[in-house]
Amino acid sequence: MTTKTQRNPLRFLSGLSHAALAIWALVIIGPLIWVFLSSFKDTTEIFSSAWTLPAELRWDNWARAWSQAHIGQFMFNSTIVVAFSTFFTMLLGSMAAYVLARYKFIGSRFLYFFFVTGLAFPIFLSLVPLFFVLSGKTFPPFEVLGDLLGSKSGLVGTHTGLIMTYVAYSLPFTIFFLVAFFRTLPHSVAEAAMIDGAGHYKLFFKVMLPMAKPGLISVGIFNVIGQWAQYMIPLYVVPGGNEDKFMLTQGIASISVAAGFKSDWPALFAAITIAILPMIILYTLLQRQIQNGLTAGAVK
Repeated sequence: MTTKTQRNPLRFLSGLSHAALAIWALVIIGPLIWVFLSSFKDTTEIFSSAWTLPAELRWDNWARAWSQAHIGQFMFNSTIVVAFSTFFTMLLGSMAAYVLARYKFIGSRFLYFFFVTGLAFPIFLSLVPLFFVLSGKTFPPFEVLGDLLGSKSGLVGTHTGLIMTYVAYSLPFTIFFLVAFFRTLPHSVAEAAMIDGAGHYKLFFKVMLPMAKPGLISVGIFNVIGQWAQYMIPLYVVPGGNEDKFMLTQGIASISVAAGFKSDWPALFAAITIAILPMIILYTLLQRQIQNGLTAGAVK
């Protein structure tokens, strides 16, 4: 009797949690489906029958968004910037996290908390100082670097400045995540490698980094998704007047403004669909690796 009484509340809580997850899934998936269907409709269908299927698959909406709205150029810019920024974020973040997790030295805890403090600092508070730093007004070397890149205002309006900003913005979470992961790796493997004559360089890149692959994949995906969907930082680092260097989020915003005047809403929804599809596909393909990376620390 007691067992049945204990199971009933558990079943109720389980059913309640599943219902909440189902509602949350509908809240997330519903708008995505609506945007996807609208990308194949014309303007009349979008405003008259929002949730019905399109009368035909109008791929010309996608072609118009790709060429006339320059979504192809914006996606290329975002791909290049996110690829380089993710690479340098993972390289620098993994090296810093490894040292902070495996070596004890004076000031190591201060450095760790210094990096972690960046998680609590809202990015919008640093946008104005960031603009002045990248422009070289408060840090002259950036002005010199901007001149070498052909920019008259330092690193403002350059992809190099955006990559450096993304790296700095993503390092706190990357280090916080990987420090905890490196601490779970067995010390015996590192000691055996050192006995076999491996130096610090070989120990890190040949032994410890491959062992941390699940964690690296997980945090790497989070960085890619976060940087791909970033809007505020590119808005200040690559301001108006540099449309050829716009990120995908900036391009979508400019298309949405133009759509109100041109009444080309199908192209806008096609552009939004093109923007979100890569991240959905990426997360779907690497979902298992992300889950393994998040749980590997607990399993070890």
